[in-house]
Amino acid sequence: MTEKDFQDCLTEQTATIEQIRVAAHQLHESVNQTYGKVHPYGFHLDMVAASVFKYGHLVCVEERDVLPLLFGSFFHDSIEDARQTYNDVNKIAHQWMGDHQAYIATEIVYALTNDKGRTRAERAGEKYYQGIRETPYAPFVKLADRLANLTYSCSNTDTDNGRMKAIYQRELPHFLDAISQVTNDPRFILPDVMVDAILDLVIEDKDREEYLVQRRRWLKNG
Repeated sequence: MTEKDFQDCLTEQTATIEQIRVAAHQLHESVNQTYGKVHPYGFHLDMVAASVFKYGHLVCVEERDVLPLLFGSFFHDSIEDARQTYNDVNKIAHQWMGDHQAYIATEIVYALTNDKGRTRAERAGEKYYQGIRETPYAPFVKLADRLANLTYSCSNTDTDNGRMKAIYQRELPHFLDAISQVTNDPRFILPDVMVDAILDLVIEDKDREEYLVQRRRWLKNG
């Protein structure tokens, strides 16, 4: 889609998108989940959705995918953190969408749900990343999620003293490779502008070019 077409769709669906946003906020409030110990969890959901509003035209291929894409961004943690099941999320999505759209929306949420595990590595293993790579729009929403978390971790309001920033920095090469694939299908791409925004946050200038060379080589070879 062109940026104008995407923005026109957002404008046309403003009321519905706001209903989805409010429902997602309320769901996380119902389980008393917060973000950064000081914010309602909706603070994070809005940050993720902000990237979708801004860059969604780079991945969205048709008008009927706009709502599922926004739903996926607002509800991406609902199974993992808000005690929902796949069927629960699908039922919620059906409030605003037909079967096909609700399926796309629910699959995004499901793909971004961590596996069971005792450690961070176990919860985000190869099976988890494979699910993201193989689900339309899931790589984009996951990238938006990471960009939101990193932006907050690098902010003056972060209460974690940079601990998560260090983790995200260490994980970055593997993370980007794990959710990437060589494809011409826009639904699976990672927009360069978002990758650059993440690199700006965690990669020092002196290391940036070397990293980009390695990444371009990886993308070329697949």
